[in-house]
Amino acid sequence: MAQIVVERVAKIFHSRDQEVVALRDIDLEIARGEFVCLLGPSGCGKSTLLNAVAGFSPPSTGTIRVDGRVVTTPGPDRGMVFQEYALFPWMTVAQNVAFGLQMQKRPKQEIATRIGQLLDMLKLKEFRDRFPKDLSGGMRQRVAIARVLAIDSPILLMDEPFGALDALTRRNLQDELLRLWTEFGKTILFVTHSIEESIYLADRIVVMTYRPGTIKRDQRVALPRPRDPASQEFNELKRELGMLVMEEQQRHAAEEMQLTTAD
Repeated sequence: MAQIVVERVAKIFHSRDQEVVALRDIDLEIARGEFVCLLGPSGCGKSTLLNAVAGFSPPSTGTIRVDGRVVTTPGPDRGMVFQEYALFPWMTVAQNVAFGLQMQKRPKQEIATRIGQLLDMLKLKEFRDRFPKDLSGGMRQRVAIARVLAIDSPILLMDEPFGALDALTRRNLQDELLRLWTEFGKTILFVTHSIEESIYLADRIVVMTYRPGTIKRDQRVALPRPRDPASQEFNELKRELGMLVMEEQQRHAAEEMQLTTAD
């Protein structure tokens, strides 16, 4: 049985003078331990779908189930990693990582042991007493990932977590994430606008259309790991997916032109 099941999901946002259909007729199943990327241009509803799975913004119609239970609110079974790190600036690295465990009222010794293990695993041990302002972007994102791993959520939801990082730091964190995914067996739903990143990371790539967001293609990535971005197979898939995404960008541009002309 799939761990995450999205059935006929739609999301509509209302304002005073208009209705925006962000998602329409989304059907998606994700198996336990699978790494799935949501890929598409800005405005295709990737983050909207992720937030619906997280329970932050329930769908307008349709249902989302995790382990057979309908999602209506956030829960500890789904850990979220944001692009903007979302760390508490007044807390040290160790305090940030420990926060979720403290909210769960875990024993102090258990918290100390778990934090020590994670800081060591993510190469943060020597920074445990530093504050977020003293860290690089890559280090801050490591702390954000460690904080989610600390509460041991079986599902990781990641909203373009490496989008603001330089290329070298991004690749290092991609490799770190793959190592952690292999070691912990988490289910990962990962939003990205980078075609190369999606191929490098995912078991499956779900390409979404421009608004209203629907599934344009559900692409399984059969390339063996570790993957070589310079290989012929990698670049053939990159070109194929690039054409799909470009079609949606061009459709968006054409719609914008029509609106401008109409005005």
